[in-house]
Amino acid sequence: MKAVTWHGKRDVRVEEVPDPAIKEPNDAVIRVTSSGICGSDLHLYEVLGPFMAEGDILGHEPMGVVEEVGPAIDNIKPGDRVVIPCNISCGHCHMCSMELYAQCETTQVREQGTGAALFGYTKLYGQVPGGQAQYLRVPEAQFGPIKVPEGPPDERFVYLSDVLPTAWQAVAYADIPEGGSVTVFGLGPIGQMCARIAGHLGYRVIGVDGVTQRLEMARRHGIDVIDASEVTDVPEEIRRRTSGRGTDSVIDAVGMEAHGSPAAKLAQTLTGMLPAGVAAPLMTHTGIDRLAALNQAIDSVRRGGVISVIGVYGGMTDPMPMLRMFDKGITMRMGQVHVRRWTSVLMPLVTDESDPLGVMDLTTHRMPLEQAPLAYEMFQKKSDGAVKMLLQP
Repeated sequence: MKAVTWHGKRDVRVEEVPDPAIKEPNDAVIRVTSSGICGSDLHLYEVLGPFMAEGDILGHEPMGVVEEVGPAIDNIKPGDRVVIPCNISCGHCHMCSMELYAQCETTQVREQGTGAALFGYTKLYGQVPGGQAQYLRVPEAQFGPIKVPEGPPDERFVYLSDVLPTAWQAVAYADIPEGGSVTVFGLGPIGQMCARIAGHLGYRVIGVDGVTQRLEMARRHGIDVIDASEVTDVPEEIRRRTSGRGTDSVIDAVGMEAHGSPAAKLAQTLTGMLPAGVAAPLMTHTGIDRLAALNQAIDSVRRGGVISVIGVYGGMTDPMPMLRMFDKGITMRMGQVHVRRWTSVLMPLVTDESDPLGVMDLTTHRMPLEQAPLAYEMFQKKSDGAVKMLLQP
């Protein structure tokens, strides 16, 4: 089959690789019909190379049609249309019983000290072949796959794999009070959906970004936006719009590669130039992130407010403004998405013909799998109005 494989910084290729096969009784194999490129895939494209191996298959936002199931599987069958969650969880361990599916004890990558395995996402999360491919082996298929109805296009459902549950969790973790307000830093795909979900739930939303196409998309969905490229002091502008207090909550949907962090960017760049055997332990123990967005979030939230961090961070020595955070009495919540925790609340919204979250207005580019290298480049450079890319094998 053909698959998108990693070969180095900004070097992804579409290659012929062996077809996946059933290995365990609770496996399934699906034929992939759509697979998203996630913003966190760009971390692999740019920063997290030391944790990759040449030839790793990328992608953790797939959906498709079941081709084959193992003998222990009775919840899905060949021909079923399914979405595959980005994380791999068993559904029955202690952590899964608490709906902390991203911490599944069955699939935890203990040799790396990390949580549940992820499709297509580095040695840190199990080095499981990903879904930017024609076919995908799905472990723990007795729990993971989400059956969806026939008929509507893939875009109606594919974001149940990651984007929608991640955004819903970010809003839930923000703990916005009734009638309250939230700022969303970063209006990429996750930030767009965070803003739309918060608006759908009745909260006042302010979105912050510096990319014209992202700002325009947010405005289409009724989001009050701040163009960071035109405002000298974003937190001050947020306070100006909120009686001098700041919003009740803030969602950081940017993460480790925020603009405006030149020293940390230099450190990331220099570390990435080292051999993987040197760079990986260095990043694991002393890595730093570009914290411009997080620092602005801390400055923008009102006293006693909540910051929900959904952008991916990986640093171990990040300098946090603890005095400022303690003085303001800030609460922070964060973590990988617990995909299946949010399926039941999201399914009625994506099957609603009125499309209340605007899932049909998120994808900006649909490209054949063979054009994945171009798609990654466009997404990374935000060229041609790229906000969300779908690959179609």
